[in-house]
Amino acid sequence: MNWRKSSYSGGGDGDACVEIATTVTRIAVRDSKAPTRATLSFPAASFTAFVDHLKSGDSSRSPQT
Repeated sequence: MNWRKSSYSGGGDGDACVEIATTVTRIAVRDSKAPTRATLSFPAASFTAFVDHLKSGDSSRSPQT
């Protein structure tokens, strides 16, 4: 998988963030401080809805998928 870190991951080793990798149908997420440990995997549409909800800044309701 091709793992990517956010451009907001900070200085130093940049290991204070999560990394994501994409496949055709899923998004995988892992802790950049422990890359060999378990990953989480989400359907791409659900992950996109989650990120869009975060970007909207509206924390008063759950994202709809």
